[in-house]
Amino acid sequence: MQTGPRAWIAEFIGTLSLIFIGSLSAAVAFEVLDGGAAGVVLAGLAHGLIVLAMIYALGAISGCHINPAVTIALAAIGKFPIRATVWFISAQLGGAVVGALLHSWIRAKGATQYGLPLPGNGVTESQALLLEAVLTFFLVTAVVGAAVSGKASRGFHGLAIGLTILASWLVGGALTGAALNPARSFGPMLVSLNFDSWWVYWVGPIAGGLVAAVIGSFIHNVRNDGDEA
Repeated sequence: MQTGPRAWIAEFIGTLSLIFIGSLSAAVAFEVLDGGAAGVVLAGLAHGLIVLAMIYALGAISGCHINPAVTIALAAIGKFPIRATVWFISAQLGGAVVGALLHSWIRAKGATQYGLPLPGNGVTESQALLLEAVLTFFLVTAVVGAAVSGKASRGFHGLAIGLTILASWLVGGALTGAALNPARSFGPMLVSLNFDSWWVYWVGPIAGGLVAAVIGSFIHNVRNDGDEA
């Protein structure tokens, strides 16, 4: 895995693809399919499959974080250089904005605000915060266990991570938009100029990711230098 310009470009492209496919699928799910079961499944599959594909396409270059919460979590347990976090997160946010812009140029702004994750009807900000934290905890648990620990079956990490995102979307898609990723919110938020509940989608995923990384590094006995005990 690299941390220089090639990795920044990979993170930009990977995040762009996630936000474009993810936000557009969410718009189709809730604007065309009226948020029914078929729409939620469609959007969940779109999110999970594009992440799975990008992991295998770009993972060897950048690790395919495509998520500031993942980058911060891995840096916190010594599995990613702290000095590289700003560059990675900048690339991720840049890709998120371009992905949302592409969405806006293809499909007019609708009720979902370019697929912007927001708390659903009857869901408070505190409930959304907790759900985003819990779902991101599961995501980062999958990342640490399947991709970082070195103890899982080789080659299946993309499937484990993609399926975790799919499962999270099936549960949380209609409640919070199941972002699990500050960039997934940041792109549509900036393009739609809708800043409602923006903090939920930063604090929740980052907090959940940090807790998962610490617990995961302990149970898998992950050392900062990557060696097993």
